[in-house]
Amino acid sequence: MTRSKKLFTIGYEQVSASAVLDELERAGVKLLVDVRAVTSSRRAGFSKNQLAASLDQHGISYIHLAGLGTPKEGRLAARKGDVGTLKRIYNAHLKTAAAKHDLGELADLALKAGPVCLLCYERDHTNCHRTFIAEIIKDRDKVKIENLAASPI
Repeated sequence: MTRSKKLFTIGYEQVSASAVLDELERAGVKLLVDVRAVTSSRRAGFSKNQLAASLDQHGISYIHLAGLGTPKEGRLAARKGDVGTLKRIYNAHLKTAAAKHDLGELADLALKAGPVCLLCYERDHTNCHRTFIAEIIKDRDKVKIENLAASPI
């Protein structure tokens, strides 16, 4: 990630797809990395295929790195606001082969794609595993993290 020197994150809780797209464009994001374990969504415009198509129309590439998604137990902890349990579960998950592979993939993509943004559901980045991913990339690649927030509905 040496070229862009910045990694963005964004959550889509309580926001519309168009508000997220506007925020990504404003920030100059070129690649959205979906770090959800499950890419279907009850929120309009955020299921994998719909999201990828909308991003494409705005000149933003999309990739889903399932290995960086949170296991079910971690998602349940996040919903309860239990960040300590979420962190413990996610740290254990990061030791899996799939997570290690996708962390490497993220680093490779970020070097080639320009400004990258991690996407997950939670609006508050401090209650989301994407913060843990961003911190790993920050420490490893010496980038600045910027947490984007689209306007709520």
